[in-house]
Amino acid sequence: MTRIVTRSVPTRASLMLEQAGVHPLLAKLYAARGAAGKEDIDTGFAALLPPDGLTGAASAARLLADAIAAGKRLLIVADYDCDGATACAVGLRALRAFGAHVDYLVPNRFETGYGLSAEVVELAAAKRPDVIVTVDNGIASVEGVAAAKQRGLATVITDHHLPGDVLPDADVIVNPNQPGCRFASKSLAGVGVMFYVMLALRAELRSRGAFADKPEPNLASLLDLVALGTVADVVALDRNNRVLVAQGLARIRAGSMQPGVRALFRVTGRDPARAGTFDLGFMLGPRINAAGRLGDMSVGIECLATDDPARALNIAQQLDAINRGRREIEARMRDDADVLLDEADAASRASIVLFDPEWHQGVIGILAGRIKERLHRPTFAFARGEEGVLKGSGRSIPGLHLRDALDLVAKHRPQLLRRFGGHAAAAGVTIAEDDLAEFEAAFEEVARALLSPAELTRTLETDGALESGYYSLEVARLLQQAIWGQGFPAPVFADVFEVDRQTLLKDKHLKLTLRQGRARLDAIRFNFAESAPARIHAAFRLDVNEYNGLASVQLVLEHFEPA
Repeated sequence: MTRIVTRSVPTRASLMLEQAGVHPLLAKLYAARGAAGKEDIDTGFAALLPPDGLTGAASAARLLADAIAAGKRLLIVADYDCDGATACAVGLRALRAFGAHVDYLVPNRFETGYGLSAEVVELAAAKRPDVIVTVDNGIASVEGVAAAKQRGLATVITDHHLPGDVLPDADVIVNPNQPGCRFASKSLAGVGVMFYVMLALRAELRSRGAFADKPEPNLASLLDLVALGTVADVVALDRNNRVLVAQGLARIRAGSMQPGVRALFRVTGRDPARAGTFDLGFMLGPRINAAGRLGDMSVGIECLATDDPARALNIAQQLDAINRGRREIEARMRDDADVLLDEADAASRASIVLFDPEWHQGVIGILAGRIKERLHRPTFAFARGEEGVLKGSGRSIPGLHLRDALDLVAKHRPQLLRRFGGHAAAAGVTIAEDDLAEFEAAFEEVARALLSPAELTRTLETDGALESGYYSLEVARLLQQAIWGQGFPAPVFADVFEVDRQTLLKDKHLKLTLRQGRARLDAIRFNFAESAPARIHAAFRLDVNEYNGLASVQLVLEHFEPA
């Protein structure tokens, strides 16, 4: 069951924004999302929080500056998702511009697991580094940092994930979520943390006179990568993150971007001059992520790190092919999941736990997310890892912090979880295959205790009815260009329509012609093969449909019910 509700709009804030020159519709939308004045939606670079407030950034800058001066070898150890790949590319590009000897290593998720493990340190040692810098990982790498210290390697941890009870004994930790850090933006992505460390390093090098006889590297040129990783990692777009994303998108729209980013726009058929958060989150991001899900994320990193446009395009085409393969695997897994769900009474449960021995470990996170969206239940999907072990990936709903829920499971049943980590919306867990039924029962017990009946009912927040004059291509484009994302959601409107016509496209997408008074509107509901009643109450996004060179307004239906 889905409940459609309308966000309240603080009238005073909306009027103040409108009087400050904001479009009347955007003024209402921004006010409904907590903006009280023009300063709350200022995305100019000057609005960015300074790096000196980020605990550890200055210390990391001094350590790295010393290493560069001494000609030491730096090694970036990256995570295997888009956030990790962009963070690695930011580090490689900035450090090379600063004159550092730097290389990178990205673990294979199926062989060495997540983070700076002792096994990864052994692999890293083959590259003979003096300093290891983690990006988008490391805050839980207690054993890995200890192994690095035993080898005489310095370690700089840059991460954004929530820390555990014990922090690694690294030389420096930069993480806005570590104890004692008062940095105002706790939602920085891994790429955002690395960008801040590079800002601090540039300031440190400047103070040492490193740029006395040469120009300073322009770190703003890396903001396309920062925007891509931030949106793709689905972190909350607080004001600081909106500045980073807006600045990155502005550069992309102006044609200033890395060759790999340009190549990804080309293979997806998207126009960078009209780039929006949708392009970053749903077009480019999945292609980078596909490399880490199905194979080797170094392919994604190379795409973002190369300066050769021809090579970038060749790699982007590889990533596009890998992503098509990922979609095929996912489709088969969704069919398998439907069979399993038919056998279970999902509606009576507070959580969903699924496993199939043939499922691909790299795709279970996507599958869990799809099921979570459909059933509005926190969901874990499991695949086989090494012998006798299951690897699980979970996605959660508002009201259940997934990592905290796993922590409760671990406290109630201390021997059950071999490893776990993550944050509020997503987490991973490793268990013995024989313990699957026990995990399912334990997770259900915790979910039932933490979630109220209201939280188990999907609530679709909307911005209410859209004025008739706003059903225009101009307004649709305006909304596309604004910065939306997690915590600052894209507008969804709701209204009642008559259904004039409906047909099924490709056996899975419902195409409709809607009527409201004299107006006729094209609409579509993706991945929905049922027919609509004659009159519907619909929640929808205002979108632009481009076909054969022509652009028109289209409503993308998120949900509808009989009116």
